[in-house]
Amino acid sequence: MRHTEFWARMEEALGESYAHAWAELTVIGELGSRTVEEALAAGEPPKRVWAAVWRMLDLPDRMR
Repeated sequence: MRHTEFWARMEEALGESYAHAWAELTVIGELGSRTVEEALAAGEPPKRVWAAVWRMLDLPDRMR
């Protein structure tokens, strides 16, 4: 998964205006107690970060 696809999914799940704020502020334990932004900046693959977001938000299977 590329970063562009990751952000498209985030915006679909949370809305265009909220997705980036949520990614900057929400700490996810599965990502080493980092935010989405921190995990991506540290080199975590977008696919792994998306999987953690998907589980945390309890999104439907179609968004996996």
